[in-house]
Amino acid sequence: MGCARRAADADPSDAVGAYYTTPQVSQLDDVAADDLLEEFKLIRGKSNYTCILPGEEATPVDRAPCARERGYDCAVKHRCPYFADRAIASSRAFAAMTLAYFMRTAGSEVFRKRDVCVIDEAHGLAEWAEMYATIDLDEQRVPVWEDVRVPSGLDGDPERTADFADHLQGVCEGVKDELLGQDELTTEAVARRDRLQELIAELDWFIEDYRDPESATTWVVDADEEGVTIKPMDPERYLSHTVWDRANKHALLSATILNKAAFCRSVGLDPSTVALVDVEHTFPVANRPLYDVTQGKMTYENRAQTLPKLADTVVRVMATHPDEKGIVHAHSYDIAEKLAARLADAGVGDRVRTHDADTRDAELERWKASDDPEVFVAVKMEEALDLAHDLGRWQVLCKAPFLNTNDSRVAARLADGQWAWYYRTALQTIIQACGRVVRAPDDYGATYIADSSVLDVFERARGDMPPWFAAQVDAMTTPDLAEPDPAAALGETTAGVEQVEAATRSTDTGGRGSTGETQPDRAASRDDRDSEGSPVADVWNTE
Repeated sequence: MGCARRAADADPSDAVGAYYTTPQVSQLDDVAADDLLEEFKLIRGKSNYTCILPGEEATPVDRAPCARERGYDCAVKHRCPYFADRAIASSRAFAAMTLAYFMRTAGSEVFRKRDVCVIDEAHGLAEWAEMYATIDLDEQRVPVWEDVRVPSGLDGDPERTADFADHLQGVCEGVKDELLGQDELTTEAVARRDRLQELIAELDWFIEDYRDPESATTWVVDADEEGVTIKPMDPERYLSHTVWDRANKHALLSATILNKAAFCRSVGLDPSTVALVDVEHTFPVANRPLYDVTQGKMTYENRAQTLPKLADTVVRVMATHPDEKGIVHAHSYDIAEKLAARLADAGVGDRVRTHDADTRDAELERWKASDDPEVFVAVKMEEALDLAHDLGRWQVLCKAPFLNTNDSRVAARLADGQWAWYYRTALQTIIQACGRVVRAPDDYGATYIADSSVLDVFERARGDMPPWFAAQVDAMTTPDLAEPDPAAALGETTAGVEQVEAATRSTDTGGRGSTGETQPDRAASRDDRDSEGSPVADVWNTE
């Protein structure tokens, strides 16, 4: 970021300054807490700020009087926490925000083109772009759903879906104009208006891109009696508008860009204009051991036979680390729930912390803050989680993180023979997971592989494996674990884990507001119908 052109050295028409953006909210929080990054000014979505007007102190800015009343002239707008942060971030040399907020502000007069853009955790950029550009049409997300007739036969037919989207957009425009014509709106009406405006923009993007013969984007459509999901594949044009046109130069940071040509192809970059800078790994292999404790396959078909043995293995790992905190990557809520139940039946439940979609962030924070050697059974925490030193000394990978083959995008790519991509994507997540408990050269942490499918990934994706991780795999051994003794596994635990109340919800960062900001973890908000067609379907339901 320090290499970005500064205003003092630039012509008035030159882009200056830099953006820092990351898809992971937790990383943005780390930036905010890092004294070395004090020059960065963070900006979050409107829903993360509250109004300062008397009587409105608990109202999110995106539902405040300025959003509810037409022509409202706020006398304290200059002190509004959101607009104040936005003004400062737009004028500072370095502005930091989530990738969701960054993409949603494309074309903004406030956040214009800069000289440099740094994107952290960039290995998943194509997948994040596909997720953000996906359009869900159903009763929950379309305020005028009852006013439109959804034609039959849209599944797999983007041409007919584009015609339907055209019609739906017109209906949305009419209702939105009615709301805009009212002098004052209720909070519910504001939410309805904002969603309509957002939906109109989403539909417009799809229609325009689909009907553009020069667009490189392929659109796939999943439809059933409950709704329609429109998904882009390789959204080159979307990224061009939301990312590549936003800066003169980009620095994409990740330890797991495993194949330069494939990555460039997925995000619409010309490999000849991209330099890959490979920094030598400095963590000793001895500090990051892999252990083979495989108990069989954890595929849906084999899970019932493998899970009891996996639970027994986790008890043995707990007994091997009685005084150290550990994390169990369950991969899905179904696995997490069943594993936690078996651990409780085994008599070690008092040491185990779990979470659901609503308590995810709160439980993570409690676990990290605890001084007890708690075991956290976690879902989708393989990336952007910093468990340095005693925050985490061991972890178990319960399942190979394959993408869901029921997702239409995944199915289309596999039908096209892109199996190397499929295994490379799984390897990428495994490597990310292995790095959660070893964060510095003097740190150490053990990773236990419990699903034999992970070994299959190692074999099939060996050609994409970076040398430093290949050395880690080659050094993998089968450990001599302690016996599955509940008393030993509990260690000195004397009381059960205090779980967060289910009704407690953490405040999201970058959530959708009237400016159109999107939650980074969009999959978390989808219902089961949406999840069945998502690459993370088995995370959100029982696949």
